[in-house]
Amino acid sequence: MNQRLDMLDKMIAKGSVDPFVSYARALELRSLGRKDEALSAFGEVRERFPGYVPTYLMAGQLAAELGLFDVARDFLTQGLSASSAAGDEHAASELNAALASLPQ
Repeated sequence: MNQRLDMLDKMIAKGSVDPFVSYARALELRSLGRKDEALSAFGEVRERFPGYVPTYLMAGQLAAELGLFDVARDFLTQGLSASSAAGDEHAASELNAALASLPQ
């Protein structure tokens, strides 16, 4: 098994409340080609840490890559709300661009 993934899983199992740890786990799954698991992991990050803005763009892009355009739209739209609440205009711009790139 992957050492980084093992380390992140252990940190989460020990009760880590750092959103980056869960986010990094989702990214690691994606990099391993385990895309369905990664999308599910991004969903878990969204549930546990709804204010963690980076999750939404990565999850939206992954869902679009998988052809799950409604799921992508949902992540990106929720990301716009989260980025607005956080005052993160850069993220909002990226999320809007990703939304605009989705097929209608």
